[in-house]
Amino acid sequence: MMQDIFSQISILEWIGVSLAVVQVLLSRVNNPLNYLFGIGSIITTLFVMFENKLYAEFTLNLYYLVMSIYGWYFWKFGKQKQETSISYATNKDYVVSFSIVVFTFCLFYFGLFHFTDSDVPILDAVISAFAWAGMWLMAKRKIENWIFLNISNAIAIPLMIHKELYLYAILSLILFIVATSGYFKWKTLIKKTN
Repeated sequence: MMQDIFSQISILEWIGVSLAVVQVLLSRVNNPLNYLFGIGSIITTLFVMFENKLYAEFTLNLYYLVMSIYGWYFWKFGKQKQETSISYATNKDYVVSFSIVVFTFCLFYFGLFHFTDSDVPILDAVISAFAWAGMWLMAKRKIENWIFLNISNAIAIPLMIHKELYLYAILSLILFIVATSGYFKWKTLIKKTN
């Protein structure tokens, strides 16, 4: 059984997942190099998601690519030309984050339902909506990014199993664990800077 599962896993899945694990571990310890590994993971994951008809996930990864470039620059330089500090989201950040969730869910669900052959438009849209908001918060170096990303991760695990993308299901579980740990790590880092 396990041998059958692993024989179905493509080399692109192995590469994408491996790079993503390194990326999230570097994010957890607040290392801006996380974005370079993330970009490599994103590029390989684009192919996997498209091949498996997870079109919102595909689009999400295009967004990740743009946000990774932006995030790396913002983390390194911010507005003051120095590294931006980790902080808590403001009320404005929450409004923007929830607006991103609602807007992207509606957009993806409509597009997936009407214009693709997706068999999971609701789940694909929900996962992507929370991940879009989480990635925006990550690029802004807001601690709440981990919460939004974990909502996405929790829903992604069963979806990836349903799609028989077992490595991505394992990755989603790893991301969930690291995001939980990352939240507490960042909380400690915020206390040290205050």
